[in-house]
Amino acid sequence: MAHFFTNLLSGAVMLLLLGCGIFLSIKSGFFQFRGLPFILRNTVGTLFRRQPEDKGRGISPFQAVTTALAGTMGVGNIAGVATALTAAGPGAVFWMWISALCGMMTKYAEIYLAVKFRKKTADGYIGGPMYYISEGAGKKRLAALFAVLCALCSLGIGNISQVNSVSTAMSRSFGVPTLVSGLAVAAVVALVVFGGVKRIARVTELVIPFISILYLCGAGAFLYIHRHSVVGALAQIVDCAFSPASAAGGALGYGMSRVMRFGLSRGVFTNEAGLGSAPIAHAAADCKSPKHQGVWGIFEVFLDTIVVCTVTALVLLCAGDGLLWRQSGLDGAALTSAAFESVFGAAGGRFIALSIVFFAVAAMLGWCYYGESAVRYLAGVHGNTNTLYRLLFILCIIPGAMGELGAVWGISDALNALMAIPNIIALLILRKQISTADT
Repeated sequence: MAHFFTNLLSGAVMLLLLGCGIFLSIKSGFFQFRGLPFILRNTVGTLFRRQPEDKGRGISPFQAVTTALAGTMGVGNIAGVATALTAAGPGAVFWMWISALCGMMTKYAEIYLAVKFRKKTADGYIGGPMYYISEGAGKKRLAALFAVLCALCSLGIGNISQVNSVSTAMSRSFGVPTLVSGLAVAAVVALVVFGGVKRIARVTELVIPFISILYLCGAGAFLYIHRHSVVGALAQIVDCAFSPASAAGGALGYGMSRVMRFGLSRGVFTNEAGLGSAPIAHAAADCKSPKHQGVWGIFEVFLDTIVVCTVTALVLLCAGDGLLWRQSGLDGAALTSAAFESVFGAAGGRFIALSIVFFAVAAMLGWCYYGESAVRYLAGVHGNTNTLYRLLFILCIIPGAMGELGAVWGISDALNALMAIPNIIALLILRKQISTADT
């Protein structure tokens, strides 16, 4: 019954998020395509230009995006794609692309509002959905509800679920006891988060580009070896998006609605567009304007879903002459590990295990800041809750590394879905304050 409720809730929220993305895309004149020169110039282009000295008011725009990506790019990019593939076939990847193209404007909108309604404190800027829901939309109770759900999500999907993936991967690939993994992760997270958002930003600024490039290089080497199968895999994704039964001659019994549902929901919850988490990091950025920071959100969704998730999907579809994902009986990270092992041997499995470690720990750092910001909002801007929350977050790591996560994943998915509802309501209320005009 609980599983049915979670699926129903996730499906309803997925449609709400998708609808919001389509509405905002139409309202903006599809700015994610029309404004491509501006987007590239003010995201990737800034990496090749000398930036002014940090004024001490906040973190840099790039640090904000890497902190947000830390919470977004994680185990889902490795395990989540495999789950969607085995549950609904290659066509699910196509609908992940559709969700990303619509979600780009949802993430732009929430970041725009987060910067517009943020507050200045002695430590820098703070903001996020709880502030624009309260100050912009005038819905203080809805803002408090979002903050409570965000804090709970940070301990579930942002902590326990992540560290359990780390301990499982390290145990399977290197034989490391789960307790040892938990203690090691707790020590690393404590060392970083007690330095505040600027230390988190400095670490994610190094870790996220490093692990993303490393993972893409490993996957690129895999795809080069299977280069003659890549075009066929892409064609299979498009073909199966509209003819699901052709994924395996009808043997797997995929239906059109199932393929769309899994693809759209996996895309939405992989890039987190509309969930309200990433804007908390972006609000801390020392940026030129809401528009200049908002376009980083478009870049985030592109990198997370269009690039990384697609590369993972192609690896899975090419492995074992295209038969591994159908016949191995594996799912999640185990399937991705098996795909890399099919080319690189045991080293491939270890590579995936280490990728999971980096992605998951980075996600924990990002989510710790999200949860801390939510608790700080509930206590008041000047409430002294940071240390207590950080201690609670770290204390959850060790049991999370050692526990079984069946129930936790279900609860976390439900909380994640609920967290999106107040945020989407606020985006629709404040739609007239979201602009793509030059500022």
